[in-house]
Amino acid sequence: MSAPVLAGRGLTKDYGALRVLDGVDFEVGPAAAVGIVGPNGAGKTTLLGILAGSVTPSAGRVFIDGDDVTGLRTELRCRRGVGRAFQVPRPFGGMTVLENVLVGAAYGAGLSRSRLYARCVEVLELCGLVDVANRRAESLGLMHRKRLELARSLATGPRVLLLDEIGGGLTDAEAEDLVITVKQLIALGIGVVWIEHIVHILLKVVDRLVCMDAGRVIADGVPAEVLRNAVVIDAYLGRGAT
Repeated sequence: MSAPVLAGRGLTKDYGALRVLDGVDFEVGPAAAVGIVGPNGAGKTTLLGILAGSVTPSAGRVFIDGDDVTGLRTELRCRRGVGRAFQVPRPFGGMTVLENVLVGAAYGAGLSRSRLYARCVEVLELCGLVDVANRRAESLGLMHRKRLELARSLATGPRVLLLDEIGGGLTDAEAEDLVITVKQLIALGIGVVWIEHIVHILLKVVDRLVCMDAGRVIADGVPAEVLRNAVVIDAYLGRGAT
């Protein structure tokens, strides 16, 4: 098994008296495909926020390549290979698709001017955005906005990409196209951690499934085995999660 690129140990997050994450251990290696499921309020997005650096843990440590980066800012973790795409796309308004991707390559990856456009072309082709490269980001439909959110993260050159429900709101056909793209990223050696409520889509990509409930990991392993786990069925599938 490859050494983890990104890992969390004993991750805990409290908001006053409310504990939303409770001693979670998590790791992901290169070209890994990890899915995270669980009911709303399970702590999934909080976990991604701590790993990415946008949320400060109350306890526990985060490591990149074995180095403790718990106190490292989000942009510095990005430079070390941790990218993130959000559930709700957040493009820079008033800018074209290409300009949005350029920002990721220039500031997220710190690429020189001579490499910027080559990286952006690669990313636009991979995400199927070449035809809309010169359109304003705010004029895009949902599928293209989702792809742009992914493209901006890819432009930073991540070794691990954290995806937070990027399949939400898509049609079945659009979700299938997204699966193809994510599989291509994994084939390129990028580790993917994907939170998703559309489980049948997730299962087409991941080879490891983590189920969370009440801030804890209640199952972690081969997807089929996790989904047969009685605790998982009770906590997640048995509650009619959306």
